[in-house]
Amino acid sequence: MAIHIALVLALIETLALSAALLAWARQVEGARLLSVFLLGVALWIVGNELPNWAGIRTAPWAMALLASVPLTSAAFMHFCALFTGWRPGPRVLSAIYGLAAAAVLLSLNRSPGEFRHFPAFTGLEWVVVPNRTGWTTSLVWAGLATGGLLLLARGFWRSRSATKRRQIAAVAVSCGWGLMCISGFGFAALGIAQYPWQVLAFPAYPVILVYGILRYRVFMANVWARRALAWALLTGLGLLAVPLSLLLPVESRWVTAAVVAAVCLSLGGPARRLAERIVYPGGTPTAEDLHRWRGTLSAADSLEQLAQEAAALLSARMGLAVQVRVEDGGPAIDPQAPALRCHRAADADWRTVLQGFEQAPPGPQHLAELFGTVLADAAAQVERAAAAGQRERERQTQARLAELGALAATVAHDVRNPLNIIAMAAAFSAPDTRQEIQAQIARISRLADDLLDYARPWQIRPEPMDLSAWLRDTLRHLPDVERGPGLGVPIPLTADPARLDQAVTNLLANARSAAAGRRVHIDAERTAAGVQVHVCDDGPGVPADLRDRLFQPFASRSPGGTGLGLPIVARTMAAHGGSVALTERPPWSTCFTLTFPDPA
Repeated sequence: MAIHIALVLALIETLALSAALLAWARQVEGARLLSVFLLGVALWIVGNELPNWAGIRTAPWAMALLASVPLTSAAFMHFCALFTGWRPGPRVLSAIYGLAAAAVLLSLNRSPGEFRHFPAFTGLEWVVVPNRTGWTTSLVWAGLATGGLLLLARGFWRSRSATKRRQIAAVAVSCGWGLMCISGFGFAALGIAQYPWQVLAFPAYPVILVYGILRYRVFMANVWARRALAWALLTGLGLLAVPLSLLLPVESRWVTAAVVAAVCLSLGGPARRLAERIVYPGGTPTAEDLHRWRGTLSAADSLEQLAQEAAALLSARMGLAVQVRVEDGGPAIDPQAPALRCHRAADADWRTVLQGFEQAPPGPQHLAELFGTVLADAAAQVERAAAAGQRERERQTQARLAELGALAATVAHDVRNPLNIIAMAAAFSAPDTRQEIQAQIARISRLADDLLDYARPWQIRPEPMDLSAWLRDTLRHLPDVERGPGLGVPIPLTADPARLDQAVTNLLANARSAAAGRRVHIDAERTAAGVQVHVCDDGPGVPADLRDRLFQPFASRSPGGTGLGLPIVARTMAAHGGSVALTERPPWSTCFTLTFPDPA
């Protein structure tokens, strides 16, 4: 009778947990497959119990249900693959489910065994004993189940996430528990005259399996587990209190009930707190915890890194996967999962908001709230450090530019006088020599002019303009440059015409030099990023070793360039609050894009 009760309880649990998994399918990878697996376990239970419930005449139907076991193992192996992050291809899945389907067809065509009386199984009238076909199909489903366990071992070994490793370990432990439970039915198959005590523990198998997975994903699962454990503890304490009433000098049901109620009420609080400590490990944070949190979080270099460090700390402390988002840093948050959102409030102070902790008991809530205050302080500290670092970099840049400006002015003055003397001396030389000397003098003069322009402090004088009309006017004397369709529509922009002319002229000069007679293209458009100007060519492209330092001084792709044209363009765009970047715009081999803030 005890085995019947255990199997019925397991059947009810598998059906209920399967429905719960379907409800949480979005939060657990492969949850639908695990639900299918649990339904397969339910069919296995019904297959074993049907002749005991409805008589031996239902044995053919029971055998048909038991024949589905290989498909259950295939679903389990597929779940293990997804759960550990492996995506099997169509061929692998076809092989897995094809092998399971072949075993099912074999069992349906040839009975895998028969139901017999087995005296050792007290209270169980009929038990299935496999034949050769049954042993063959058993090897198939056992092999598929073993494959799932190997996938779990592989995922455990390769995972770098402590939470994921705990999840995988929980699934593996539950599988070991289930294997231990159903091994009792092997006694009848092997003719061992032993009562299958381990089957009585089978109701715990689906609970351990599902809770081991949801424990680190769904807060509500922990709430239910905490309540169930607390009630179990209270029930046990109540049962233990009954013998105490027998020691009372007065025999009375009312007195006995009062004693039991008093014990339960007095121990209700401790029992609940004990259940919380078991389900929500971690306890109350200590001063050492606060010191460690502050030290770890304050070392973050960015808000994104702060979110990652905070998620790792809190998840490890609570034994639960908790997501953390700091402003725009960190991954997107699942709205149904426990999470912390740290953001800058209207008063410019940082605040941390708890999400998904509504059903959590006071202990974990207090822990998360306290951690949230530490996180908010760390976010403010990281922001201040970033601002201070930016100010220091700007100060150093201005100091370098001032020093460079003074040096450039001296060099330009000292260089131009000898250049004039060289130019006059070259006037009487041969024409070819004179031409070469004049070209080099012009190059040195351009370098001196660019150096002075780059180094001297200057400000922009923006004014409203129509970018498309301005570009068309600029290109009047450059008929070889192709115009894009964006130049045909008005594009309002506020910019410094002189500095914009300098930037566009530099880019066009570089493009025409690189293209060497090939196509040069210019276009403008308004995008979500702002107003953009694209200057492209189909020359040889930018060498890979120059891409990372294109906008640094004296990095040039042009043989006759000074190496200051693109840095001046970058400075011009920064002064406008925009940027310049090397972009990809097929079919052009090289394209520089100026991006201005959208004036709208």
